[in-house]
Amino acid sequence: MCGIAGFTTVKNSESHLVVADSMVRALRHRGPDAQAVMQFNGAVLGHARLSIIDLSEAGNQPFVSDDGRYAIVFNGEIYNFNSLRSKLTAQGVRFRTQTDTEVVLALLSREGMGAIEQLNGMFAIALWDNEAGTLDLIRDRIGKKPLYYTEQDGQLLFASELKALLQCPNVPRDIRPDAVYDFFAYQYVPDPKTIFKTIYKLEPGSHLHRNRSGKTHLWRYWSPEMGEPESVSMDQAKGELLDLLEDATRQRMISDVPLGAFLSGGVDSSGIVAMMARSGKTVTTCSIGFNDKAFNETEFAQAVADQYHTDHRVHTVKEGVAERLLDICRYLDEPFADSSLVPTFLVSELARKEVTVALTGDGGDEVFAGYEKYATDWRENQLRSKFPSSFRAVMGELAPALRKIPNKSLRRASSLMHSLSLDPAKAFYVTNSFIDDHIWQLLLNEDFRKNLGDYHPSELTESVYHQCDSQDHLAKILYTDMRTFLPGDILVKADRMSMANSLELRSPLLDYRIIEFANRLPAKLKFHKGDKKVVLREALSPLLPPDILNRKKMGFSTPLADWFRGELKAIAEDHFFEKGQGLGQLFRQDHIRLVWDQHQRGLFDHSPVLWTMLMYEIWWQNYLSEKNKLCN
Repeated sequence: MCGIAGFTTVKNSESHLVVADSMVRALRHRGPDAQAVMQFNGAVLGHARLSIIDLSEAGNQPFVSDDGRYAIVFNGEIYNFNSLRSKLTAQGVRFRTQTDTEVVLALLSREGMGAIEQLNGMFAIALWDNEAGTLDLIRDRIGKKPLYYTEQDGQLLFASELKALLQCPNVPRDIRPDAVYDFFAYQYVPDPKTIFKTIYKLEPGSHLHRNRSGKTHLWRYWSPEMGEPESVSMDQAKGELLDLLEDATRQRMISDVPLGAFLSGGVDSSGIVAMMARSGKTVTTCSIGFNDKAFNETEFAQAVADQYHTDHRVHTVKEGVAERLLDICRYLDEPFADSSLVPTFLVSELARKEVTVALTGDGGDEVFAGYEKYATDWRENQLRSKFPSSFRAVMGELAPALRKIPNKSLRRASSLMHSLSLDPAKAFYVTNSFIDDHIWQLLLNEDFRKNLGDYHPSELTESVYHQCDSQDHLAKILYTDMRTFLPGDILVKADRMSMANSLELRSPLLDYRIIEFANRLPAKLKFHKGDKKVVLREALSPLLPPDILNRKKMGFSTPLADWFRGELKAIAEDHFFEKGQGLGQLFRQDHIRLVWDQHQRGLFDHSPVLWTMLMYEIWWQNYLSEKNKLCN
C-alpha cells in the first residue's frame, strides 16, 4: 500500500521537484519504506511506498518501462497479477522484478486502457506516456483506494490524499457550501465532490485521460449493475459464493510481509477468518472492545478465535478517547464523522504491532443487505403500502408537531409518520440521514442559508436510486449504498485509519466477482422478510457457530451519547464555544448552545449531530485556522 502524487507541467523546473517532494512527504504515513519523485518531459510523478510484494529496492516507484516511454505510480494491490504475469511472459515480456506494479505497467502499455478490466484488485493508478504527453488516472471499481485531482493554471494535479494537493502553491481552500450540507446529512462528503470547490475525487470505477493539449475526458469503466435477477436455487447460490469467497481470500493472502485479520465477532469478519484458517497457517487476529457491554463484541470474537486457534489480540477502550481524538483527526483531510473511525484507528494500531497486512469483512453488509436500516426500510414500505397517499400526506403534516415534544415514543412516531409520507427513494434518504430538516433549519445562520440556496442532500440519494438498472426496490437501495455510502464512508474510514498506521487492509467480500455475483441473485436470497444476508449466512453455516450467524449486527459502534456527557464533554465545549470559528460560519451560536444543553439534560439524544459538529470544527481548525493550519 502506498501514496501517489504528481502533476503535469509545461516545462521542467527544479522547483517542480521541490513541490513534488513536499507532496510525497505529506503521504509518508501511507508509505514509510521509500519515497521518491521523478521528473519527465511534461510531468512529475511521486510515490511513497509501503513494501508488501518484492521488498527489494527494484520495486520502488516511479516505475519506468525499459524503453523509457511509460512511467507509473501505483497505490494498491492486484490480486491476479501472477496470472497476468504468466500471460504476458508467454507473449515475450521479460520482467525484472516480482512486483504487481511492473505487471500493471506492462499490461497497460501493451494492451491500452481497455486492459483495466483485467485487473482484480484495489488501485489508484497514474500512468504517464512520455511520447504522447498523456496522463491517465484510474481508480478501482468499488473505490478502495482514493484519488484526488484538481486543475490549476493549466496543470492537472493528483494525489492519494488532499493534504498532498494542499502542498502545491495556488490551490485554493474555498469551502463548497453544498458539500458542507452533504457532510452534516451523511457524515461524509460524497464523490466526486470534496469539501473544497476546485478539488474533486475521481469516482470509483472511473478513468480520467488528459491529452497533450490539456483536454480531459472522464468516464466510468465499471458500475455495480443490478439488472434482472437470475433464477438460482439456494444450494447453487451458497455453493458458488463459498467458492468465490475461498478464492478471493486465498488471493488476498499473498504477501511477503506478516499478515493477519480484523475480527469483530460478526458474520463477515468471522467468515473471513474461517476462510483464512483453511490455509493451515495460524492467523493473527485483532479485536477492539469497550467497557460498555452494549458496545462490546469481544466475547464473540474470542469464540471464533478459539474455534480457529488464532493468535488473538484484544484492546479494550476504557478511557483516553479525547486525548487521542485530535491526533486521529489529523489524518482526515475532509470533515468525516463516522464515529467508528476511532475503534478502526485503534484496531489498526493494534494490528500494526504484529502485521503489515490485515484482511477485513468490509462490504458484506452493502453487498448482501446486512444493515438494520434495510429491515427498517422494508417494514416502512410494508406500512406505506397499506395507507392511501392522501392519508400519508396528513401524517407528514402532523409529524413536525410531535417531534418537538420531549418524549421518546412520540419522537419515534413522528419519524415514522414523516417517513411514511414520502416516496421510497426520499424515505431511504431519511433513513440514511444523520440530521433532520428541523434541526438543520434551527441551527443555520442566514448567511450560510443564502449560500446554500435551494440545495438539499436528498438529491444525491434520489438521483443514484433512480439510476439503478433494476425495478426492484432492494436492488435500488443496495445500488445506492454501493455508489455512495460504501466508497464515501466505509472505505474512506478503512483507508485513512489503516494508512495512518501504515497498515494495508484487504477485503475479500469486495472482490468485484463477488459483487457481480450477489447483484445477479434474487432479492430474497439476500434479504427476506427481515432476515439479512441470507445466502452469506447459509454459505458460512458449516464454518461458524449459530451464536455468530444469528446474532444482531453491532459493528464498530461507539457510546457517543455517554461520551458527550463525560469523556468528550470538555473537548466538545472547547470546540463549540471557545473556538467555534468553523461552526460560527454555518450556525447560530445560541442554537448550538440549545442543542448542547438539551443533550446534557437528557431531554434529547443529539449525539449524532453533536459528533458531526465536533468533527467539522476539528477539521476546520486543522485545515483553515491560521493558527493551526496543516499543509502550509
